[in-house]
Order: sequence, then C-alpha cells, then structure tokens
Amino acid sequence: MKRITTILLTIIMAQTLQAGKPAGVMTPETMWKLGRVSLQAVSDDGQTIIYGVTRYDITANKGTSQLFCVTMSGATSQLTDGDKSASAVGFTRQGRIAYMQDGQLWTMARDGSGKKQASNIEGGISNVKISPKGDAVLFTRDVKYRETTAEMYPSLPKANAIIVEDLMYRHWNQWEDDMVSHVFYAPFDGEKISGSGTDIMPGEPYDSPLSPMGGAEQLAWSPDGMKIAYTCKKKTGAQAAVSTDADIYIYDIVSKQTQNLTEGNKGYDMNPAWSPDGRFIAWTSMEEDGYEADKNDIKLYEWSTGKTYNLTARWDETIEEFAWERTSDKIIFRTTLNAVEQLFEYRLPKTLAAIDPHTSIVQLTKGDDCKGAFILTPKFIIAERYDFNRPNEIVAYDMKKRTFRYLTDVNGDIFKNIKPAVVKKRLVPTTDGKQMLVWELLPPDFDASKKYPALLFCGGGPQNAITPSYSFRWNFQLMASNGYVVIVPNRRGLPSFGVRWNEEISGQWGGQAITDLMTASDAIAAEPYVDETRMGAVGASYGGYSVYMLAGKHQGRYKAFISHCGTFDNRCWYGTTEEIFFANKDLDGPYWKDYRAPSYNEFSPSSYVEKWDTPILIIQGQQDFRVPENQSMQAFQAARLRGIESRMVLFPDECHWVLKPQNSLLWHAEFYGWLDKYLKK
Repeated sequence: MKRITTILLTIIMAQTLQAGKPAGVMTPETMWKLGRVSLQAVSDDGQTIIYGVTRYDITANKGTSQLFCVTMSGATSQLTDGDKSASAVGFTRQGRIAYMQDGQLWTMARDGSGKKQASNIEGGISNVKISPKGDAVLFTRDVKYRETTAEMYPSLPKANAIIVEDLMYRHWNQWEDDMVSHVFYAPFDGEKISGSGTDIMPGEPYDSPLSPMGGAEQLAWSPDGMKIAYTCKKKTGAQAAVSTDADIYIYDIVSKQTQNLTEGNKGYDMNPAWSPDGRFIAWTSMEEDGYEADKNDIKLYEWSTGKTYNLTARWDETIEEFAWERTSDKIIFRTTLNAVEQLFEYRLPKTLAAIDPHTSIVQLTKGDDCKGAFILTPKFIIAERYDFNRPNEIVAYDMKKRTFRYLTDVNGDIFKNIKPAVVKKRLVPTTDGKQMLVWELLPPDFDASKKYPALLFCGGGPQNAITPSYSFRWNFQLMASNGYVVIVPNRRGLPSFGVRWNEEISGQWGGQAITDLMTASDAIAAEPYVDETRMGAVGASYGGYSVYMLAGKHQGRYKAFISHCGTFDNRCWYGTTEEIFFANKDLDGPYWKDYRAPSYNEFSPSSYVEKWDTPILIIQGQQDFRVPENQSMQAFQAARLRGIESRMVLFPDECHWVLKPQNSLLWHAEFYGWLDKYLKK
C-alpha cells in the first residue's frame, strides 16, 4: 500500500510540475505523444519508401509500430493498422511489400491491400532477407541446444532454479536459456515460404546474429543467391566473455560448406555486404580482441585474388554503417565527425593496391543535424534526419545537387506549437592544452539578462559520441524546457575527434575525462546568465559513474546529483558484470592482477565516499546485467550512512534503460522533482 501511495504522489507531483510550465515547451507527456519514425525499405526504382511509426498508449503502457508509405512525389498512405506491430522486410520481385507481424512473414500490395501470410513456422522467425533473385529468403529462428533445468530434474516440477556452469550466463537484460539463434534459408515464390527452412549452423551452440542486439544487418545474400554471409562469435562460456572475436562466415548453398572469411582478425568483424557485381564483399572490422569501442574500419575482400584490403586504415575516424552504390565502384558510409553524424562517399580506385582514403573519401553532408539509417537509390540517399529539437523524419538527399528535402513530417503538428531550445556550440580549452567541443542548450525564450540554473550532462559509453540526437530518455530539449542551461561536453574518450582522443579513456576512467567534465561546467558557469550556485550533474552508465566520481571531487561546484545505473565500486562491478572483455579493456584487467591498480583505487568512486556532501538521487533498473543493481544499492547505502540527503528509485522490470511509458513518466517526475528541489529558488 505504501508503494502504491508513493507512485500516485509522484505522478501527482509530475502533473503539478508540468502545470507550472510556460505554454509551448516540451514536456514528458508531450514527448510520449510523438511518433517515433524509422526508415525501413525502399523499392528498386527508388520511388516508394516504407517507414515505420511507433506510437505509445500510456494507459496500456505499450507501443505499437505501424507501416506507412511515401512516394518521391510526396503522396503518403498508411499500410497497416490495429493493435499488432509490423516491420518491413522489403519488396518482392512481384512488387509486393514483405513485412513481419507476430513473428511471421506477410506480404501485401503497395497500397496495403491483399495481405497474405507467407510463413507459418513454429516459434516464429526474424531477420528476414529476400534473395536478390527473389526466389528464396534467409531468416533466423531459435533452436534448442541443451537441456533445461526442468528436463534435468523431471521429478521436481515445482523446483525453480538456474544452474550455471560457465560465464555469459546472462547478457544485458537476458538470461542464457536452452535456445540459440541460427540462420536458415528456404524457397520463396513471392507469396509463400516453402517448408521450415534449412539450418546452415546445424548443431552449433552459437548465436547469429550476435546476441542480444544484432539484427539483419549481420546477414547478407550474394548477388547470385548461392551464398550466405553471416556474423557469429563461435565461442562459449568464459571464452566468449573475454573476447570480441566475431567473424564473417560464408555458407555455400550448393556444397553446404562454411568458410571463415576473417579468421586472422581477432576483433569484431560484422555487417557483411556484397558488391552488386559480386566482385567484392565488404564488412566493418575492429582489430583488437576485447576492445568493443576500437576503430571500426571498412574491409574489402576481392574474390578473384583472395586478397583483403582495409579501405579506411589510414583514416582517423570510425565507421558506423555503409552500403554499396549500384555501380559497385563507390561505398556510402555514415560516421560521426566532430560530434555530428554525417554521410561520406568512398570512391574505390581502379587499382586496390593504391588505396588512399585521403583522396578517395568525399564528405557529402555537413551542418549540425544528424543523418541516421539510410538506403541508397539510383539518384538519392533516403535517410533519417534528427537534431536536438526534432526526432527522426525521413529525408531524400540528392547526390548530384547535394541538397536535402523532407519526405515526412510525422510530428509537425506537435512541434509547430513547441518552442525549440537554443543550441550553441563552443570549443573549451582543456587542462592538458587541447580543445573540447561542448554543446550548450539554453531554455526557450532565453533571456541573457536573467540567471539560470545549469545541468552538467555526463555522457555514457564511455565511448559513445554525444551528437545532436533526439533521445526519448535523456532529452536535452526537455531539460532546457524545464528552465535549465544544459552543458553537454564531448569529453575525453568520445569518438569523432580522432582515434587518440577516443582511446584516452581506456584504463583511465577517473582521469582526464572527469577533469574535462568539470572544465566544461566551469566554462559555462562563468557566463553571466548562469547561476553558479545552482548547478547539478546528471548521467547514466559511465555517466552515472562520472556523477559518483564528481560527488567526491567537485569541491562545491554542484548542489544536486543524479546517477542512473552507474558503476560505484569498480572491484565489485568487475565481479558481477557480464562482458568481461569490456571490463578488462576499460579497467586494465582484473583486480587480482594488481590490487593497487588505479582502476580499483583512485578511479573507483567508492574510494571518495568520505568526501560526499551533496544530495544525490540514484536510479536503477533491476534487470540491468551490465551494471547490476548492487552498484546502486552500495552507493545509496553509503550516502545514507554518511547522512547525505538521498533517494533511490528501483525499477524491477527495467534494464539499463527505462523503456516502458509509465515508468518513464515516473522517471521524469523523480528526475525533475529532485533537480527543482535543490536547484530552483
């Protein structure tokens, strides 16, 4: 009863907070009314674009994704509806739209009529890709590879236990079970899949795509439809926990033989894609085993010579996504450059031995708006576009004219009544003589003659670029709309400023990166419109770790802290997290290698608790296996025993992120309630 009362009071508090806001600014409730747009498929002629829109029902506490169509002439129509989500696969050779619903493949006409179920495979399928000739599909499905506990002890039907014999028994937010994801292929006539498919990984205890976040981008057909490329890390247990050695495997449908194309490389090899003419296969590749944030290159294998080339080895940035142009002599790729996601073109030289990225790479897009997922057509790049003040919409980029135009405006009616945050971009000198890019967001209707409270945002990752993205969790527009100056530093360890800047956080979590955060907030605090006596610091994951570190080092800079799923004690975290390769790289190995190592002493927030003196809100998802709940519990217990004003919010059904609508609204109520209590007069 007490817990229910607390939730009701929190929601009432949130409504009260929103009622006190000026009209025309973003609120959590408005944010959850936005349609979340995703690019999904484009017809071969480039004239018809399929996109998804996910909308959430707060009362039902769930979202539903529906499919829409827009033509290059601007005509828009809705293709699916109802209470079941749908996602597009692509277009069949007969011109029908293939899509997924309820774990099965369906097809429909381009106007959404004539819906037909194309598969009926037990357990459902996912990651469907139609072959280039349109006569087959590949897909993934779960297959059983070991006994369950109930099968081991059939005489104990009410026993409830998980028996663990090796590592990687849980990952992110999933417990290891008796199933693995395998790649299958099956004949397809454009309307129906024949049979349940052929498993190309029979008897193997491995997942493809990589669990739990890999998708169809890790699978590919050869242009002749006779080979399948797939991504897999063929390791289990402790070996899998300490390694990122995923490879590209080539399965020959005729010979039934499998070839490891990337056997000599020890880091991540993922996302294969054949050139349309079949001469090459390309993929993204990291070199170092165990380094999940290593520089990501585009590698190319030439089938006629058996030689592998690294197209971007001499380029100082990391690749996020790529696609072949239809002429097979160019690759379009996306990367983050100076904290903004941009599109580039790579022009293959006639002689691959003469590869020089400095002459081959051409930047296509510029500006401070981000370009997300994209699909190529003969004349255009169809892409997602977003920034700090607007979430995804679909745009068309004319490769000849170098201009964009919007194809969708899903949220236009809402945003025409929302005042945007003011975005500024500045370079701040660091204490070691470098320049750090810092985003600054000011409240709508900003008045330079007034004094505003300020929030330092501590980014996570730790190696995730902070771009002008529109997050539905850590939303900077929403923070600014609540009357805060928002400070967003691209501190040490964030990609898009060269390999060295990115690498300087490995083994140095509590070093220059933490100093950079304080340097950024000091620079903004010096502005006459910032009240330096009303500053807070917030963050999640490594950002939550940063908040804990700042709590012991800030010397009075901040008056309130919020840490979400942050690491508090590095030694304990090493023993409870799941991806040991990540912990080994970022903490310089296990604590028993050197008990005096900086990562387990001066870089562990628990070492500074005696200096904590500032109110702190701690938030944790109990299904988070990357930063388990004991980290937040230890921090909260330490704060309470130190007599510090503190509060802990636990979400039993959330993981590293808060995803459910009502949980999110409660999260925002707690977040702004805490900040307003300590930072607003």
